[in-house]
Amino acid sequence: MVDAALEPRVTSLEEMMAQLVRTVDRVDRQVERTSRELRLLQIEMREFKDEMQAFKDEMRAFKDEMQAFKDEMLAFKDDMLGFKDEMRMFKDEMLAFKEESRQSRIEMNRKWGELSHKLGTMAEDLVAPSIPRILQQVVGCPAEGIQSMAVRVRRQHPAEPGRMREFDVVAACADYVLINETKSRLDPALIQDFADRMPTAREFFPEYAAKKFIGAIASLYVDKSLVQCGENLGLIVLGFGTDVMQVLNSPTFVPKIF
Repeated sequence: MVDAALEPRVTSLEEMMAQLVRTVDRVDRQVERTSRELRLLQIEMREFKDEMQAFKDEMRAFKDEMQAFKDEMLAFKDDMLGFKDEMRMFKDEMLAFKEESRQSRIEMNRKWGELSHKLGTMAEDLVAPSIPRILQQVVGCPAEGIQSMAVRVRRQHPAEPGRMREFDVVAACADYVLINETKSRLDPALIQDFADRMPTAREFFPEYAAKKFIGAIASLYVDKSLVQCGENLGLIVLGFGTDVMQVLNSPTFVPKIF
């Protein structure tokens, strides 16, 4: 009876033991798998840590390079500021030299003009050399277009032999003939007299009958009021300047055709 009662218990115990063994075995396998995964995770974490350290080192190196670049840019900026200051000083020196040269040129021309005035050769020395440039500026006649130019021209009237006239400068260029009168001093009466005589000037030059006659009056020193007076009469007004004799008329001035 006792043996019969124990048999189911033994069987149940054996099954429990077998189940326990399977459970322990499953737990061992789980523990081993977990341990393996933990080892892999540790390896990955170590590699990640190494990568982060390498990245941190790269960032530090990049930061150092950026600081060095910034320092170079600041140094370059300082160099450029210094260069800019030097260029400004050079420009100021060049402007001063240019102004000094201009003043020297004006002074030289002034002395030349005064000497020519004393010698009575102002038309030859100052006005005549400037005529090609003046014709180009006023009527667009190029220097190579000058057909003839003469100083101190004395002409007899072709129809009235008793009439003589002297012209300080006569220049023919393309469709134009420029008649110049040069005075040591100007006043409104002299300007008016020259303008009144301009219409008859062409009578002394029958060879230029088809051309347009324009007048230019010149002097060393010309007041603005005299420039306006000459311009109102359609005359080119020439005065002393940096280019020896220069046109003093307003930029929009158009000479009168006589």
